[in-house]
Amino acid sequence: MSNVDAVIEARGLVKKFGDFEAVKGVDFRIQRGESFGFLGPNGAGKSSTMRMIGCVSPASSGDLRIFGLDPSEHGSRIRARMGVVPQQDNLDSELTVLENLVVYGRYFDIPRSDCKKRAAELLDFVQLTDRANSRVEPLSGGMKRRVTIARSLINRPELLLLDEPTTGLDPQARHILWDRLYRLKQQGVTLVLTTHYMDEAEQLCDRLVVMDGGLIVAEGSPRQLIEEHSSREVLELRFAAGTNSDQAAVLAGLGDRQEVLPDRVLIYAGDGEDVLGEVHRRGVPHESALVRRSSLEDVFLRLTGRSLVE
Repeated sequence: MSNVDAVIEARGLVKKFGDFEAVKGVDFRIQRGESFGFLGPNGAGKSSTMRMIGCVSPASSGDLRIFGLDPSEHGSRIRARMGVVPQQDNLDSELTVLENLVVYGRYFDIPRSDCKKRAAELLDFVQLTDRANSRVEPLSGGMKRRVTIARSLINRPELLLLDEPTTGLDPQARHILWDRLYRLKQQGVTLVLTTHYMDEAEQLCDRLVVMDGGLIVAEGSPRQLIEEHSSREVLELRFAAGTNSDQAAVLAGLGDRQEVLPDRVLIYAGDGEDVLGEVHRRGVPHESALVRRSSLEDVFLRLTGRSLVE
């Protein structure tokens, strides 16, 4: 792909806080119209990377270009073409939902009449027209998140940054947000998000990078990463509390590899049911067994030895 198609390009990107190196020389390219994810636990460096992309935290070294521009020289021009959904909603609780959007739009020097028109359109888009004149404070967490997304779109951005967009939301609210974000992608908006939810990354991302300790340890589509770093299926076995490690000897040789977690033992194999049959033939007592397809969490376990769960 040619450079002209890249909305964001980073080479050797580093972020330091004193002697601590939060981002350790990462390279990535994000194409126009793509939904791109940074996956990893807290402390992996993904939020620091997002802040550099958002032009609110300068890079310590390396090269970063957004829309072909250098953030250190053209931050205001870049931000004018960008929308940001922060990890924590920072809405003005004293204003109505509509007023939050209109006031924010004025920061971009959008005429008030245009702000009101755009705000009405955006509230319809996030299904909150009936709450336009409600104050923010009594809204549910999912509704506040939708208001924040609507506000981030008031300047009709080409690029939308989302930091942990669905943390703390119930399943229904998450699915509503996923649908709105998918619609934005269909409209040509480039999406860049951080998450530590595997299902969210699989649902939303065309491509993603897995970060750990300030480094990118893998890159590709969700399906590519699973095929490259995990088996087709996983057998999850649960044993009596505190006995997982004791089962290692009797489970030896089963599957392609095994992971012993605090609450369960994972056995990776092409055919999980076949492995479960062998567990039964060996007479291994267990409290429950589940055969499932491999996920991005399995990829992360393989790469880092840790679960994505905080």
